[in-house]
Amino acid sequence: MTALPDASRPGTRDEVTSAPRARDEVAAARPGTQTLARGIAVVNAVARGHSRLRDIAEETGVGRSTTHRLLQLLLATGYLRQLDDGAYALGPALIELGYQALQENPVTGVAAPVLRALAERVHDTVHLAIEDRGQVLYLDKIPGTRGAVMRSQIGHRMPLTRTGIGKALLLDSPGRWSEQFLAERPVGAGHGLEQDVLTVDAFVQVMEASTGRGVTFDLEENEPGILCVAAPVRDTSGAIVAAISVTATRPYMPPERLETLAPIVHDAAARISAGLGRRAP
Repeated sequence: MTALPDASRPGTRDEVTSAPRARDEVAAARPGTQTLARGIAVVNAVARGHSRLRDIAEETGVGRSTTHRLLQLLLATGYLRQLDDGAYALGPALIELGYQALQENPVTGVAAPVLRALAERVHDTVHLAIEDRGQVLYLDKIPGTRGAVMRSQIGHRMPLTRTGIGKALLLDSPGRWSEQFLAERPVGAGHGLEQDVLTVDAFVQVMEASTGRGVTFDLEENEPGILCVAAPVRDTSGAIVAAISVTATRPYMPPERLETLAPIVHDAAARISAGLGRRAP
């Protein structure tokens, strides 16, 4: 049996949000586009949990009167909605656009039957994800029939270097491994974690071993008690365009099962890749 990579194992910690703060988005806008940038910044601020006029204005760096006008426009167009207590939340227009964007991604359609077959075979949670703005973005999830409910959701984001599926997305990018690792583990990030790979060299070694196998592992790095096996999905050019994973709680994912699942997940990813036009090397 091939030994598993000695991957990191952090405990509970909220996902890293690498998107720039709203005020930086506005400041970086070109002249003539600031109104659009401010509107987008307001939506992003609400998405990050700022639900009151004052908080949104402070987060975006936009004046309260301008923020109020933008909020009214976004309410009228359905991009935001207002709750009974006056708080702002994302609106139905974003749900429609998000669903349309999801359906227009060719990976989701090609992957769907493969993911269903994989879920039926393994009985554990199956994910499909892409990289978006330096993070994992989940496109599909089929919950398992056993074990705890996991916090991953379609449209949810997670860090690349602390998730198996994120590592799979990074397999072809060794030049990014160190930088991404450091960005997602700032100084002092290890405090309070049960176990973690806290050096760049150790993480690079994990990634090098994973590259050789074509699969990656999450050994409780993002959620305590949650482990997974992941593999990249490639397009016709061979570039990684997505990744899939099988995830389960610790009782259902002993080391020997991780090894058993590795070729199964790799094969499923290869079948999705073939559906996207990728020829076997």
